[in-house]
Amino acid sequence: MTTTETTTSTLTDVFPTRLSAPGAMTDRRDPTVWGTVADGPFDEPALAAHEARGFTVLEDFITPDEVAGFTAELDRLATDPTLAGDPRVVTEKSSGQVRSVFEVTALSSAIDALSRDPRLLDRARQLLGSDVYLHQSRVNYMPGYQGTGFYWHSDFETWHAEDGMPGPRAVSCSIALTANYPYNGGLMVMPGSHRTYVPCVGETPENNHEASLKEQRIGVPAEDDITELAHRYGIEQFTGPAGSALWFDCNIMHGSGSNITPFPRSNIFLVFNSVENALTDPYAAPAPRPGHIGNRDTTPLRPSA
Repeated sequence: MTTTETTTSTLTDVFPTRLSAPGAMTDRRDPTVWGTVADGPFDEPALAAHEARGFTVLEDFITPDEVAGFTAELDRLATDPTLAGDPRVVTEKSSGQVRSVFEVTALSSAIDALSRDPRLLDRARQLLGSDVYLHQSRVNYMPGYQGTGFYWHSDFETWHAEDGMPGPRAVSCSIALTANYPYNGGLMVMPGSHRTYVPCVGETPENNHEASLKEQRIGVPAEDDITELAHRYGIEQFTGPAGSALWFDCNIMHGSGSNITPFPRSNIFLVFNSVENALTDPYAAPAPRPGHIGNRDTTPLRPSA
């Protein structure tokens, strides 16, 4: 695997954000794929496509039996009375229904094993060119009629500003546990937008995560920037059957609409970060977010038995 270091500096922030006035979008200098075809299951065309587009969709990534088992886990977590009031549980702003459960690998042995399954771990290590650890794990719920979306954003912008992630050397895997239709709030991405870094305007409030995980207002791009990116890159949507997986670069511009259909949408969301990209102090926030949102333990993941 490669040992190239992430392009960042402890003296100068090369990804400034949360500015007092709009800043210019910049071209990213870091690669998207750090490993080679010899490092994992993605073949050369797949790696080239991921480098160019910033995401990869794999249908039938987990089996129907696994989908059923993980769905049962999500149902258990959403109704577990011992988690009432737990800060790892985020609820919808209007309805109070469960929206996300964070640090889910500590709450579910099945999802913990999944995070270390070679199907995931080998791909994450190949894309990032190093050992990896989980920066974040969660499950997301979007119930029919009441599930609200996520506004356009780059995860890396938030992780850099509020968690102290130095560079964009992280990759997310979203595993669908329900069918993703074009009409039930499926994730939208701008192919190729991961090559452009977009700074945001607005100082990060103290404990911003308490509001932003319900509805993000700080750390979202200006409408003019979103418009420019949309015209430059276009928009595609992640659709497919339950069991599909979306691998996407941490800096890709993405978002989702609300679900006004009767068809719920849920997924397991795992973020792998390179051990060579360990978190530092936040670049644009008063203090780091809690560990269940931005994990600071860089112990490398090892395959599950």
